[in-house]
Amino acid sequence: MAQHVMGEGPLHDAAGHLIDPGYATREVRRYDRSLIAAHPARIKEWDYYCVLNADFGLALTVADNGYIGYLGVSWMDLRGRSFVNDGALIAEPMGRMALPASADAGDIVQAQDGLELAFRHEPGGRRLTVRAPGFDGGRGLSGEIRLDQPPMERMVIATPFADDPHAFYYNQKINCMPARGGVRIGSQVHDFTPETSFGVLDWGRGVWTYDNVWYWGSASGLVEARPFGFNIGYGFGETSAASENMLFVDGRAHKLDQIAFHMPSGAPDSDRWHFTSNDGRFEMHFVPAVNRWAKVEAGMVKTEQDQVFGYFSGQVILDDGALLAVRGLPGFAEKVWNRW
Repeated sequence: MAQHVMGEGPLHDAAGHLIDPGYATREVRRYDRSLIAAHPARIKEWDYYCVLNADFGLALTVADNGYIGYLGVSWMDLRGRSFVNDGALIAEPMGRMALPASADAGDIVQAQDGLELAFRHEPGGRRLTVRAPGFDGGRGLSGEIRLDQPPMERMVIATPFADDPHAFYYNQKINCMPARGGVRIGSQVHDFTPETSFGVLDWGRGVWTYDNVWYWGSASGLVEARPFGFNIGYGFGETSAASENMLFVDGRAHKLDQIAFHMPSGAPDSDRWHFTSNDGRFEMHFVPAVNRWAKVEAGMVKTEQDQVFGYFSGQVILDDGALLAVRGLPGFAEKVWNRW
């Protein structure tokens, strides 16, 4: 398929259409909520961070999905094969949460029903803080994590939807951010160290069609002592201009073409997943450890999410033809169905 590289400029024209669908390795298009030609209830905006190592992980979400907002905290114990979700809903925010128009500037500070989340920029990185006193039946979760962000490329994509001229998805994934800090759950403290723990940011802004299914996979870590990660996925719109599949090695992006997800026939965590590519550059299997699942039905809003955490092994081929072998890299793969 073609892989069109976006140029710089605004994301939308005056009529609310995407100007230049495609991909980039930095934030080249300017997002402006006021130029979106859709009702505020249809606009979806979120910042999602996942910090992970081989033993455990933390996921934090701030989302303004139009008619409902959400603050989310999840803890994944990969060795113990368990997870705990916690969250708070915000009625009809429709932009009131004031999520930033850039992934590179603008802090987020939100609180609802005792749950507090803050995502702040600081020189050379980001700082995540969380306070969730009601987490896990009152055990409580709190913590602060610094994510280093050295100069490095990222995955950026602007994607239209074939059946709605005003629907779009503008997405950035920043992988391979070394993490340091700690999380306390009850009386237990879990430390993240930059030698073994890495964060990813999923920064999404868009207008979605009502009924959709997406697949997403991500991992970050060290391979042959080099910073390595990847972003793979599809189902996020009409991707004829570019896919979102990309490798990251030593801070540089290597563009991939098409990746296929092959899930087990039973439960998502019942057996290995397999991933294949049309050009042979991404061949991987994935051993599940824990499925952080969620199912919500609230009027017209329905979602079923299977985000499976585990370990990737296989091989990838870089732009220069070099082959890298991957063994037991912590990450996740998911299938999400939304009606929203």
